[in-house]
Amino acid sequence: MQDETPISKTKRKEAMHALQELGSALVALSEDRLARLDLPEPLRGAVQEAKRLTRHEARRRQLQYIGKLMRTVDATPIQAKLDEWNGVSKEETVRLHLIEHWRDRLLERESALEELLARYPRADVQHLRNLIRNAQKERLADRPPKSGRLLFKALRETISREGESGTKESGV
Repeated sequence: MQDETPISKTKRKEAMHALQELGSALVALSEDRLARLDLPEPLRGAVQEAKRLTRHEARRRQLQYIGKLMRTVDATPIQAKLDEWNGVSKEETVRLHLIEHWRDRLLERESALEELLARYPRADVQHLRNLIRNAQKERLADRPPKSGRLLFKALRETISREGESGTKESGV
């Protein structure tokens, strides 16, 4: 006799849809990351086949098949690895926000350049000054922010070169 209450049909369907979504996340991975996962060969082949398919209905059926294959696999380590990789992108998002913050400060306050140079002494001062001046002119003339993008790129290179991760900068 079984002590557990049976799982409702709704809960089973939710679990199957969650596995199918996890399978969709596998299809969205790059080949490099997919190779780093320890997937059984039938599942790996099904994911690679789904990547190849372009027709909507064929892709949908393949994703359902991947969801079916996912039921035979322990999905916990796969989900943990995907969460780990997404955590890296969260760090990247924090870093990009830091760069946006510096760019906005540089365009709004003249003293911000000295603050930036205090934190990142190897920054190319003349290049940054030119980009700041051009970006300010573009803002005033309501032109596309070409120099603003170039300033962002220069800041990204400066901050990356200095080895800052952005975590200790987030309060700036």
